[in-house]
Amino acid sequence: MDFFKRNILAALIAVLGLIAVAYVGVKGNLQLLFGVVIPYMALLIFFEGIIYRVIKWARSPVPFRIPTTAGQQESLPWLKRTLADKLDNPSTFPFTLGRMALEVLAFRSLFRNTRSELIEAPQRPEGAKLVHWSYKWLWLGAIAFHYAFLVIVIRHLRFFTEPVPHFISLLGEVDGFVQFFIPTVYVSGVVLVLAGLYLLGRRITNPNLRYISLASDYFPLFLIIGIGTTGILMRYVYRVDIQAVKQLALGLVTLHPVVPAGIGAIFYVHLFLVCVLLAYFPFSKLLHAPGLFMSPTRNMTSNNRKVLHVNPWNYPVKFHTYMELEDRYREAMYEAGLPLEIEPETMETEGEEE
Repeated sequence: MDFFKRNILAALIAVLGLIAVAYVGVKGNLQLLFGVVIPYMALLIFFEGIIYRVIKWARSPVPFRIPTTAGQQESLPWLKRTLADKLDNPSTFPFTLGRMALEVLAFRSLFRNTRSELIEAPQRPEGAKLVHWSYKWLWLGAIAFHYAFLVIVIRHLRFFTEPVPHFISLLGEVDGFVQFFIPTVYVSGVVLVLAGLYLLGRRITNPNLRYISLASDYFPLFLIIGIGTTGILMRYVYRVDIQAVKQLALGLVTLHPVVPAGIGAIFYVHLFLVCVLLAYFPFSKLLHAPGLFMSPTRNMTSNNRKVLHVNPWNYPVKFHTYMELEDRYREAMYEAGLPLEIEPETMETEGEEE
């Protein structure tokens, strides 16, 4: 079995094992463990992990401006800059905010990303042709995946609030505007699973991605696909008591947990996978979400030509002048034929005259 199969099977077996653990545990009357204890533990690990990672990032010294830039930097006044230049290479704080907003809301870097590839071209003398490909499908899959996940998270807040805020109800109505099934089909759930399958399929079918992918790259994709699939099954196939689910959720939020009877095993499987994702999030590559806001390559203004930046962590260093170095190594430099300010013969002559 090659490296690729070991990685993908390890991730798949891990997620299937988590599903089996939750199902068997609930069948063994461990609803209190999977409905109360594990969610609280997952939230605790999630917030502590996020705080730890943010503090660790904040303590990393970044004395100089190192933003990743593409457009023309502000320099001479007669060099005009376009709006794209100001967003690509922001020299002021408002344009830095604009750049961050485009990164967070529209994945601008991924939209502009391209890849290059040499393909065979027998008609050419060199036998190959350099072709530039677009990553627009990757951008579309990524943005659909993230926005569907965001809509689902916001929509699920209806279980944790009473009364339900109007904007959450309105979002649910917009998300379920396609009326072709009873109960209403939420578009975000379907998009999340399809986008996750696309990202997983791309990682499997692309030879370059497959070569560098580890089990830790496949595991969160399988986990999120499992969360979306169990959610769809719970809504359209294996019905659960929504009022009991809301009673459990409100009890968790108000720190007065209760475990209503008759919710169903599929719900606890779904909840357990969500808890695993929460606990896994701070220690995985998924942490790029909050990490984007603390990335110096994104959140810094590019004003190196306008402002002198001095490293505040520099300690006093004794520097030697050139003449000090020449006085110390004059003989060796002379023998090596290096040019000198003062030749050794000149020093001997001056000494004899004195």
